[in-house]
Amino acid sequence: MKKRLGRFRLRDDPGQAMTEFAMGVPILLLLLVASAYFAVAFNNELTLTQATTTGAQQLSISRGDTSDPCATTVTAVTSAAPGLTAANLTYSIAFGIPTTTTPPGIAYGSPITGTGSGFSCSGDAGDLVSGHTAQVIITYPCNLTFMGINFAPSGCTLSAQTAELIQ
Repeated sequence: MKKRLGRFRLRDDPGQAMTEFAMGVPILLLLLVASAYFAVAFNNELTLTQATTTGAQQLSISRGDTSDPCATTVTAVTSAAPGLTAANLTYSIAFGIPTTTTPPGIAYGSPITGTGSGFSCSGDAGDLVSGHTAQVIITYPCNLTFMGINFAPSGCTLSAQTAELIQ
């Protein structure tokens, strides 16, 4: 009788492995695809950060060369971030004066805000004063909905900011 039990056990082993495989593969695929989804969001964050830095640097060296500092910044940002949808970018640009108050820092004026590739502030070229600081803040929406599950129900917004000394 023991031999018979052993034979049945050998026949059941391939089915057991197949069952474990069938149960394990969907979980592994879910983890793989979810990590790829988060990798895309992380890539967008890195791209946004680099584009914000590029835009602020271009703005800081364009004093006297531009009559529309916002359009100059938008052009530099959209060129540096071709993978991001330009219409979804929201800009906030502020010009500041270094202060010696306690604690020392930079006092920024009212930010100029706008959205998309048509953002313009043609009357603000006079705010580009050598020795002052230009701060650029850009936000971009992200989507973390995966297989009908929203991992960020209150919304997901990527944000990057850079401040550069105006030359």
